[in-house]
Amino acid sequence: MARIRRRLVPLLVLVLLLLAGCVALGMESVADRIAHADTVYLSRYLPANMDETITLYESVLPSLDTLSVQSQAHILDRLSQLCYEATMLTEGNTPEDEALFIKGKDYAFQSLRLNEEFVTHKRSGLRAALQYATDPAATYWAASNWGMILKMNPMKGLMEQGSVIDLFERTIELDRDFFGGGAASSLGSLLVMVPSMMGGDDKRGLALIQESIEMDPTYLRNRVILAEYWGFTYNMFGKLTGVRDAELIEQETAIVLSTDIGDWPFWNRQAKAEAKRLLAQLHEMTH
Repeated sequence: MARIRRRLVPLLVLVLLLLAGCVALGMESVADRIAHADTVYLSRYLPANMDETITLYESVLPSLDTLSVQSQAHILDRLSQLCYEATMLTEGNTPEDEALFIKGKDYAFQSLRLNEEFVTHKRSGLRAALQYATDPAATYWAASNWGMILKMNPMKGLMEQGSVIDLFERTIELDRDFFGGGAASSLGSLLVMVPSMMGGDDKRGLALIQESIEMDPTYLRNRVILAEYWGFTYNMFGKLTGVRDAELIEQETAIVLSTDIGDWPFWNRQAKAEAKRLLAQLHEMTH
């Protein structure tokens, strides 16, 4: 009986702490929770902080309609981004990751639908509606999440990748430098990967990736994309087939690994991990 009691005490303490956290969250005003989330967001490269940031933003969703359109867009865009980023803290692409990408895509389109002109013209198709989209965060994270869904479902990707390209194109039109030039490098990688008969364009794709590096040299992911998508070769389903430029891979990954984390604490950490993976992949394929 004494042993059972000793086991129950830590469990009771844990339950009380969880309840206290829930009560504290409930007592915070919506504005306080958004401010709290915005603060924790800055250190989301820590898995616990990533989870807390998502929880805080999602706790605001029941009150979303009471906020300004600008605040609603901020929360929905952040949640779409965080769904995408949360998958980067796990190993490989899992069914749970796909569920997050789907959720992230839904949040981004919910943000796009805050624009009545977008909703009205969506009946004529996404491309027509995108001419009225004004939020580069919504178009960028919609494209990023949708692109990953299609990467996990290659046959579906052949049919829907045009919509992803359109979303990245619109992001560039709205704000070419958005998120470190990420739309340019993402679109560039797609144009390199997609066969020319389906809208691919190697030369433009490479130029866009190179331009993205010039837009923000401190955002290291663009260099990783250059190494990954121009350094290696792939088939139309995204399967790795060979090495195109080993020297480029070594050059770009060396820059990534030797550069400070700087102003992109989440993404540059990921870029460094990806650079190590690409180097190991290159070594395996050439030795």
